[in-house]
Amino acid sequence: MSIKKMRVDGSGKFRLDDHDPGATGGLGGKEEAAARLEKSCDRLRELQETLYAYDRWSVLLVFQAMDAAGKDSTIEHVMSGVNPAGCQVQSFKAPSPEELDHDFLWRTTCRLPERGRIGIFNRSYYEEVLVVRVHPDFLRGQRLPPEVVHDDIWKERFEDIRTFERHLARSGTAVIKFFLHVSKEEQKRRFLSRLDEPEKHWKFSAGDVKEREHWDEYMEAYEDCIAHTSTEQAPWYVIPADHKWYMRLAVSEIIVQRMEELNLAYPEVDERKKDEVAAARTMLEGEKQAPGPGDAPPRA
Repeated sequence: MSIKKMRVDGSGKFRLDDHDPGATGGLGGKEEAAARLEKSCDRLRELQETLYAYDRWSVLLVFQAMDAAGKDSTIEHVMSGVNPAGCQVQSFKAPSPEELDHDFLWRTTCRLPERGRIGIFNRSYYEEVLVVRVHPDFLRGQRLPPEVVHDDIWKERFEDIRTFERHLARSGTAVIKFFLHVSKEEQKRRFLSRLDEPEKHWKFSAGDVKEREHWDEYMEAYEDCIAHTSTEQAPWYVIPADHKWYMRLAVSEIIVQRMEELNLAYPEVDERKKDEVAAARTMLEGEKQAPGPGDAPPRA
């Protein structure tokens, strides 16, 4: 698996056509991927515990994709072993009236992870340069002053996002962004699968199918967005998503690699703390042992 090939270098020359959504990175198949994923999840669990104890960095994982690409299941499988106390998932649907009364970054800024925690954005502020761009009526619904709605608004929003993510990086938040790249054919197969299985009907939305009519527009929006917002501090990773077993492994190993680069460590204990630990041990070891369930009661 070549993580380097999935990472967008930020040169501005990015093309989605150069990324095959059906790629499997030369892996032997599901069994090999499952074994590696288990090992990677174990390592991620260790790193998350250290991140929580270190309490200096926070990690923000951003997931963007077309419907049925597998965002939910990827988050579920990759983060399965992580302590919930140190992880929080935020899903962003259509903005509320209160959110529309603020700038487009406000609602996500309020939900950024605290130091020592992993925050997961299932969709994010990038919706504002993707869905809103494909559907201009949404932009009109934001009630912006007419003077700021012009032909360069998307370039300006890209600039705002780059600046925002640079600020996060400088403030101790590692930003890791994933575009789960599913093909139109595989999306259709997954939609049909949902229709064939009653227990998946709750996932079905006629609006999701309707959005397929805008597929090419979405691909153009994603290509432009990724090309203009992948930076050294906050890179995009384009993950092949037609094979979920490969997608989950790729996401997990990228998170592990990036978190290892943070040089996390458990806090060092000073002499005063060592004395407290030693005193607590002495106190505990000096306690009288209470009778166990099998011990005979004392004679009168």
